[in-house]
Amino acid sequence: MKKILFMASECVPFIKTGGLADVVGSLPKYFNQDEYDVRVLLPKYLCIKEMFRNQMEYRTHFFMDFCYRNQYVGILELKYQGILYYFIDNEFYFGGAWPYSNMYEDIEKFAFFSRAGLSALSVIGWRPDIIHCHDWQTGLVPVYLNDSFQGNLFYRGIKTIFTIHNLKFQGVWDIDTIKRITGLSDYYFTSDKLEAYGNGNLLKGGLVYADWITTVSKTYAEEIKTGFYGEGMDGLLRARSKQLTGIVNGIDYESYNPMTDKDIPYPYNANHFLEGKEANKKNLQKELGLKVDKNVFMIGIVSRLTDQKGFDLVDYMIQQICSEDVQLVVLGTGEKKYENLFVQYAQKYPSRVSANIFYSEALSHRIYAACDAFLMPSLFEPCGLSQLMSLRYGTLPIVRETGGLRDTVQPYNEYDGTGTGYSFANYNAHEMMNIINYAKDTYYKNRKAWNVMVESAMKKDFSWNASARAYEDLYNSLV
Repeated sequence: MKKILFMASECVPFIKTGGLADVVGSLPKYFNQDEYDVRVLLPKYLCIKEMFRNQMEYRTHFFMDFCYRNQYVGILELKYQGILYYFIDNEFYFGGAWPYSNMYEDIEKFAFFSRAGLSALSVIGWRPDIIHCHDWQTGLVPVYLNDSFQGNLFYRGIKTIFTIHNLKFQGVWDIDTIKRITGLSDYYFTSDKLEAYGNGNLLKGGLVYADWITTVSKTYAEEIKTGFYGEGMDGLLRARSKQLTGIVNGIDYESYNPMTDKDIPYPYNANHFLEGKEANKKNLQKELGLKVDKNVFMIGIVSRLTDQKGFDLVDYMIQQICSEDVQLVVLGTGEKKYENLFVQYAQKYPSRVSANIFYSEALSHRIYAACDAFLMPSLFEPCGLSQLMSLRYGTLPIVRETGGLRDTVQPYNEYDGTGTGYSFANYNAHEMMNIINYAKDTYYKNRKAWNVMVESAMKKDFSWNASARAYEDLYNSLV
């Protein structure tokens, strides 16, 4: 049996700030448990819900020299939905109301987590064949394995995979500070290792020293080898392209199932969706104070409200998006200019625009179930999960052709009736508006074709099953 350890900074249901947590929390459940013993190692944040912290069992503890101090390292464990989770305990680093803070504090926090997590393995006596590292917070794991841990036979031969969830976030600070925190020698701070553009870079450590690199869609794996998407790492990623694979993310089809979802009032499935989506639409219209009309074209947005997500395009076209034959429902928080933009239009058109400037998992499910279309015009999108959720609920995505959006949404072809949504190629507000109008036109003038697409979208399989098989193949090739 192959032993695999996931190391990450967040994981549902314990702690979540973004899509990384969904991946780390969902993917391990989909491996063949007769062949793979997959466990997950996380920080024990004080902000994890008390109900979970109370279920954790103390395993052991030890002290570790780190950053000129002798640090306590507690190890707790919890079995949840068949997966064994380990938690690294140290309130100095993992106290506080939020998992992330200032970058220089986070670099020390996650350097500690990387070193403590590796050290904990020999203490509990469980040796993984592969450590699967996620994002810059675990970038030091392959580096430490190559460095001080090589002297210990227990660690020799452990392989590492580094998954990029979003290349934009890299863990960058000045070299002297990173050198002092990590205890790594000058040897590691050259341009072919952790140094990048005059600074130290933790993500780069993972990219240089991991045995294999993956990212979360095939298109994004190609895009990050170019200057525009590469965030300064494109040269390194081109150099490592033979050890770089794109495996598209999935979603948990148990949590996102319109037939059993407790957060939506009217269940439905791919074979009987018309009445269900109609009833959910009218229910959401009442809930949000919009005009109740089962026939109006309703567009949903569930997102961080940032430039990356394409909201500068929406800003430019919002007057036309909010035309009289459309309702717009927005859920999310982010940059103040976009929060204010949607609030302003909700005040201007209260019967057809709803701005919900907060986050609610339950409301997001009702939006996926009620809307006709889902707008996601991202500048870049490593994978994206929202479009997968909207497909699952029969809400047709309108996306820009980038990263995982390109890999998962099949554009409508009016000549052969195929497709699961709509897409546009160039990052251009007018092009986005044209495709929104095209979708609206199909909805109002060719409802039969629209409904065929809804059925096709709901029957697509973007569960973790296919992706888990691809990861299993990768694990087999490394061990």
